[in-house]
Amino acid sequence: QVQLVESGGGLVQAGGSLRLSCAASGRGYAMGWFRQAPGKEREFVAAISWNGGRTYYVDSVKGRFTMSRDNAKNTVYLQMNSLKAEDTAVYVCAARRLNWSTSQYDYDYWGQGTQVTVSS
Repeated sequence: QVQLVESGGGLVQAGGSLRLSCAASGRGYAMGWFRQAPGKEREFVAAISWNGGRTYYVDSVKGRFTMSRDNAKNTVYLQMNSLKAEDTAVYVCAARRLNWSTSQYDYDYWGQGTQVTVSS
């Protein structure tokens, strides 16, 4: 069983930056970020593999978002730059054993989410 706690959300103007954190209670998991905007379905944002250090991003955030890890702190981060109003959503951290995935149905553990609001 893994517990995930997100932080770092807030209100920012378009073009600004935010850094989200997800602290995990366990090791050996691939991690992913998903987001859900009001009235929209939840979508994949980014993922990282703890074993291989590989990252993957949805096209809409490539070049703007960067996912990273800190093994000592057992924490992953999502650095969000050049934020757009369309990025406004609740961002949720998820974990699964071994391999990363872009599908929410492959993840076993979920955090409570952190709100990101981008004003235009």
